[in-house]
Amino acid sequence: MLWYKALHLIFMVTWFAGLFYLPRLFVYHAMCSDKISIDRFKIMEKKLFYGIATPGGLLTIIFGSFLLLNNGISIYSDQLWFLLKIVLIIILVVYHIYCFFLLQDFKYDRNKHSHVWYRWFNEIPVLILVGVILLAVVRPFQ
Repeated sequence: MLWYKALHLIFMVTWFAGLFYLPRLFVYHAMCSDKISIDRFKIMEKKLFYGIATPGGLLTIIFGSFLLLNNGISIYSDQLWFLLKIVLIIILVVYHIYCFFLLQDFKYDRNKHSHVWYRWFNEIPVLILVGVILLAVVRPFQ
């Protein structure tokens, strides 16, 4: 079980690293206008999304599910802190999927947002991370 927990945490860090950096690349991509830079950002965004963020997210969820199954879901299902953590994780998954659509917009040169919008968008996973960590460690509402 400690292996599941360790792997869950390792891949969670990987997932968040990808979700912290991808919108930052979007900020810089939205600011540039020369073809060489635009093409470079397209490659970087694709590698980050498919090579780091998505595998990190999938493996985080897989090993988190193993932890739940190993501990017994029923011990958490009636605890508010846990339910709120699951809600934040669902929001994070939706955020990740939305990043995919933004990635596609950049890929096909259809970006509709300014670099300022992406700077604000980049803060969402930070707030989710703080919430998830506080809920998992402090376990309020027990």
